[in-house]
Amino acid sequence: MKTIMNRTFAVLIAAGMLFGCDAVKNANNKQKGAVIGSTGGAVIGGVIGNNTGDGNTALGAIIGGVVGGAAGAYIGDRMDKQAQKIEEEIPGAEVERVGEGINVTFDESSGVYFDTEKYNINAKSQETLNKLADIFKEYPNSNILVEGHTDSTGSESYNLTLSKNRAQAVTNYLLGQGLSGGRFDTKWYGEAQPKYDNSTAEGRAKNRRVELAIVANEELKEEAKKATEEN
Repeated sequence: MKTIMNRTFAVLIAAGMLFGCDAVKNANNKQKGAVIGSTGGAVIGGVIGNNTGDGNTALGAIIGGVVGGAAGAYIGDRMDKQAQKIEEEIPGAEVERVGEGINVTFDESSGVYFDTEKYNINAKSQETLNKLADIFKEYPNSNILVEGHTDSTGSESYNLTLSKNRAQAVTNYLLGQGLSGGRFDTKWYGEAQPKYDNSTAEGRAKNRRVELAIVANEELKEEAKKATEEN
């Protein structure tokens, strides 16, 4: 499974500061979910927020909503399976398991992309989103944050509007596949959160992206707590 090492490293460093490095060394995704979760979402969320420049980013949303402990490991196990399914069905997606959630990134070369200055969902993107909708139906106990981002070409206000339109287009398309609106939150940041170098063509292409944060809903959290209390 693909990872973005610098962002994941920030999470593990934060966990290590609170629990010691041995707690996260050689841990699998589910174990990392338990360790990170037990440190407390507010603390880790703050560290991630400082790293990304905004506590409301996709990664911040994942870390800020952790349950922790055995229940967190239970949720992590479910998220491992969902992440694996996304990676199998949508090989172009960049899938990152962090804590108790999943961060999925689509850029111009990976399944969900837009023509220059456009925000309509083209035929290729429809294929990807149809597969994604089917996975979300298979795993109904998760909520999804959809984020829109652009490169730095053009004015800041134009990019903000473009990222809004693209993020809303993705959300609306998924809702059109029969998914519940209560599962979705949609945000947009324009050019404010680049992950790559905007001075290069490759970096700009990667910054023109849609990111998803997939997290446990309240039903799954309650299920996890009950299941782990009984054991």
